[in-house]
Amino acid sequence: MISITVTALVFGVVFLAELPDKTALAGLVLGTRYRASYVFAGVAAAFLVHVVLAVAAGSVLTLLPQTLVHVVTGVLFLGGAAVLLRNKDDGEEEIRKPEDQSFWKVSGAGFMLILVAEFGDLTQIMTANLAARYDDPLSVGLGAVLALWAVAGLGIVGGKALMKRVPLKLITRIAALLMLGLGVWSLWEAATG
Repeated sequence: MISITVTALVFGVVFLAELPDKTALAGLVLGTRYRASYVFAGVAAAFLVHVVLAVAAGSVLTLLPQTLVHVVTGVLFLGGAAVLLRNKDDGEEEIRKPEDQSFWKVSGAGFMLILVAEFGDLTQIMTANLAARYDDPLSVGLGAVLALWAVAGLGIVGGKALMKRVPLKLITRIAALLMLGLGVWSLWEAATG
């Protein structure tokens, strides 16, 4: 039986914790470049995996070496920034058409980015702790996954809406600089942690 109270509480806590996180940025960047439904499918699948792991493993996830997580995340963000800065659109301001990017390629990229970047993240650890506290894995898992999907959807839709007002080239450069900053920050955390 699902507890609406526990589900709503977990949704609120996880939503607020994830909203300012790198996931919204990742969804926004991917949403400006690729078909939103493809991006959401990959991101949603990765979040589902994270929630299942968090609920199943509970607090064991907090024992993972954070230094390794920070290094891998930092390298991925630096690589993403390099790709964005190196990509020349020759003035073309349009999103790549779905036929140019297959469902599996786009959703796979979204899945891998979120799977690695969010591993051991605050919301995953928080979900594990909430599952242990309430001893209601189904309600906690449902609340957490719906919150993460909501944040991802907002990021992706926000990226599409932003495209209508701001040139893609500017969005790409700003996103690359933000990813560069997140990459450096992650590596700094790994070095000092």
